[in-house]
Amino acid sequence: MPDRPLWTGPIVDAHQHFWDPVANNHPWLKPDSNIPFRYGDYSAIKRRYLPNDYLADAAGHRISETVYVETEWDPEAPIDETRYITSVSECFGLPNAVVAQAWLDRSDAPSVIAGQAAFPLVRSVRHKPGGPATPDAVGAERTLMSHEGWRKGYALLERHGLHFDLQTPWWNLDEAVRLARDFPRTLIVLNHAGLPSDRSQVGLAGWHAAMGRFASEPNVRVKISGLGQRGRRWSVEDNRWIVQEIIAMFGAGRAMFASNFPVDSLCGTFDTIFSGFKQIASQYSESEQQSLFCETARNVYKTSMLQASTAAQ
Repeated sequence: MPDRPLWTGPIVDAHQHFWDPVANNHPWLKPDSNIPFRYGDYSAIKRRYLPNDYLADAAGHRISETVYVETEWDPEAPIDETRYITSVSECFGLPNAVVAQAWLDRSDAPSVIAGQAAFPLVRSVRHKPGGPATPDAVGAERTLMSHEGWRKGYALLERHGLHFDLQTPWWNLDEAVRLARDFPRTLIVLNHAGLPSDRSQVGLAGWHAAMGRFASEPNVRVKISGLGQRGRRWSVEDNRWIVQEIIAMFGAGRAMFASNFPVDSLCGTFDTIFSGFKQIASQYSESEQQSLFCETARNVYKTSMLQASTAAQ
C-alpha cells in the first residue's frame, strides 16, 4: 500500500518540559552538575526553556496542546513545581496537562499525592523506580515497583483519579506487568518507548519481547518518544522499525507521539523528529494518524479540558 499524505492536523505533544534553572531549583541543571545521562553531555539544555522557546522550535507543526512532565525539580518541594507550571500555563496557554512529581515511597506520599491531585491540570505522577541498570542485573536486584512501601504509595493514585507515568528501561517491564495486573484500575503510561538504546540484534530482540508482554495488559499506554541515541543524530532510518513495531504491538489507540523537548534537542531538531514521525506514520490510515498525533494523548491526559473551560467563561 502506498504511503498516504503526511499528517497536517493538530498535534498534542504528549511529553515535553519547561524550566527556568536560574529562578528555580533543578539540581541536575545547575552549572556544576553533571549526572550520568543517556545522551552524554547535556550542558546545552541547562538554560531557560519556556513556551515561547518551545513554539519557536516547533514552528511549522500544528501544536494544539502539550503535556508537561515533571523535571526533577527539588524533591523536597514537589508542589512548588506544580504551582510554578500552573502559572506558566495561565500565562502562555501551555501546557494543558501536567505529570507531577511524587515520591511514592516517602512518608509524605499521601499528602503530596493529594496536593498534586488538587491542581486542575494534574493528570498523572511520575517517580522513576530505579533498579537494574542492565539486563544482566535483572533478578539480582529489583526496582521500586516491587517494594511494598512504594506500592502503598502507588495504590493511592486510583483514589485520586491519577495515572502513573513510568520511565524505566525495557528489561524492567516484567515488574511493570505485575504492577498493571495488581492495580488494574490505574493506567500506566510508559515513557520513551521503554528506552531501546541498545540497537544490537540482541538488544532489540529483548526490547521487543518485553514490550510485547507489557502491551498485553489492557491498562497500559506508550509514548513514542526519547528515541535518540548517544552520538548519533535522529533519523527515520534508525527509528522506523521501532515505531512500526510499537504501533503493531499497542495499536494507534494506545500509542502517542511526543517530542521530549528540550531534552531530545540534544539529538535532533523538533522538525527532524516530528517530520520523521510523520513520514513513518504516513503508512497508516488517517484515523490511526489522528490517534497517534492527537487523540490518544487527549484521551489519556484530557488536554482539551482546559481549552473547553476557558471557552465557556
